[in-house]
Amino acid sequence: MHVDKQYQTGLLLTLAIVITVAPASAQWVKVPPLPIPAGPDGKPNLTAPAPRASDGHPDLSGIWETVSTKYLNNLAADLKVEDIPYQPWAKALVESRAGGAHAREESDANCLPPGVPKTAAAPPPWKIVQTPSQIVILHEAMTLWRQIFTDGREFAPDLNPSWLGFSVGKWDGDTLVVESRGFNGKTWLDKAGNPTTEALHVTERFRRRNIGNLEVQVTIDDPMAYTRPWLVTEQFRLMTNGELLETICENNKDLEHLPGSPLN
Repeated sequence: MHVDKQYQTGLLLTLAIVITVAPASAQWVKVPPLPIPAGPDGKPNLTAPAPRASDGHPDLSGIWETVSTKYLNNLAADLKVEDIPYQPWAKALVESRAGGAHAREESDANCLPPGVPKTAAAPPPWKIVQTPSQIVILHEAMTLWRQIFTDGREFAPDLNPSWLGFSVGKWDGDTLVVESRGFNGKTWLDKAGNPTTEALHVTERFRRRNIGNLEVQVTIDDPMAYTRPWLVTEQFRLMTNGELLETICENNKDLEHLPGSPLN
């Protein structure tokens, strides 16, 4: 699947101009260092075992950033085009969006939430705050937040459609399994234009491999857009110096120059 490189670069640069994380020292003083053990060379050992919370589960807390933006550009980057299980209408739609032909219709181009899992794949970092009953993810991109309830609650039978959906989680050994439903079907999975519908069900499996590395396996199950579930595994690294900044998308000057019809 081909996406115009100039289009990719332009949008990524637009994101990066104002949402690059600033060092903590630029906003705060007396910042305590992260509790990371030192290696034999005296430097932080990011391959040390992952920390554990008071309840014995791995502690996923920290500020994380993507290792690669390829999944932002195309969530199915690891798949061959013929292996993506499109419904016929979805395949035709993605082909029509190739090269950024309808970039103006993308939700984040209109200062609207990018959706799940696209938000995490963007260059801005995100922060996990973990408690025994819920996990909160704070995204620097557009200053968004997600709640993942781990207190045993279940989905209502008729969820109100939303941009980021509703999420519940449970532990499977050392892996946090997060189920998200109740999406509004207005977001793209990536800048390649892979679509979503209100039937979207996202499963994320969070595994902190060590202090410095977080792996998230994402399964897309949207029977209205795809003939079967498909998955991708993304890698994230711990930020050891920095804090999230407020990033509000107020007035996108690029929108009028992007191709496509205005988003209704």
